[in-house]
Amino acid sequence: MAFRTAFKSGGRTVNAWFPRHMARGVLAIKGKLRNVDCVVEVHDARISFPCRNPLFKEELDVRPRLLLLNKADLISVDDQHRILVELAAQGETNVLFTDCLQQLHHSVKQVAPAVCKLILSAPRHHREEANDYSIMVVGIPNVGKSSLINALRRINLKKGKGSLVGATPGITKSVLTRIRVSENPPISVLDTPGVMKPQIDAFDVGMKLAVCGTILDHLVGEDMIADYLLFVLNKCRIFKYVEYYELPAASDDIWSVLKHIAVRMGKTQKMKALTGIGKITMHRPDYNFAANEFLRSFRGGLLGKVVFD
Repeated sequence: MAFRTAFKSGGRTVNAWFPRHMARGVLAIKGKLRNVDCVVEVHDARISFPCRNPLFKEELDVRPRLLLLNKADLISVDDQHRILVELAAQGETNVLFTDCLQQLHHSVKQVAPAVCKLILSAPRHHREEANDYSIMVVGIPNVGKSSLINALRRINLKKGKGSLVGATPGITKSVLTRIRVSENPPISVLDTPGVMKPQIDAFDVGMKLAVCGTILDHLVGEDMIADYLLFVLNKCRIFKYVEYYELPAASDDIWSVLKHIAVRMGKTQKMKALTGIGKITMHRPDYNFAANEFLRSFRGGLLGKVVFD
């Protein structure tokens, strides 16, 4: 079957999502930098490098910086190797892949030693006399910053959540007080709000961000995000969605896919229709539910491993 080679938006756009709390967050992040030994930038491993916020490199590079590519369980090992090579070519050598949702995952155990190594290899400026290490966790929304903090607490302190976690971007609204994540060595963390770039450079960049849940779905449109995801899956020849939803075959038509999902899951909507005998109530497939279901399944790793670049 021949699939689309380009995605057509029908004139719809992806607008920048930069609410007031993000603007405040940028100022707060810069203001707290004096009392920080190391910056840890968390990014979704599936999203290409243009989706990162350049602020985290340009403004915070006065401190040692560790790049964590989270949700690494959602990409292949080959993709991990390729990404490391590309980042090294760009001068990014302090990089770790993590999976912060797995209990006691080995990847998270590498974070504290890596942070300590970076701190000890650079001047501590205003914190030479401090006995503990202070790190700031930054990143765009919904990439796993709070999950990282909670995972560090579970592993190092055997304690529960120290920061709010949610599947919706924008849970953390402010730069919080210090959260202890380790006693030996003594490490405290500043959680920060997810901060997007004030401008989205290209439509494709916006759609990648939307598919991975870093922009609120309704700001883009669940149907368009689902259509873009279908386009990418077909383009990459990843047809796990066909088996998962028991489709008769792969399809390039998002509406037929969503109709199948809605009917299969018994989700319908009531609607009024005017006929020759007056208004009657009809049932139609719930396309909005199906689009959300399609996106949830992908974001949960059920429809295959994809890197958006």
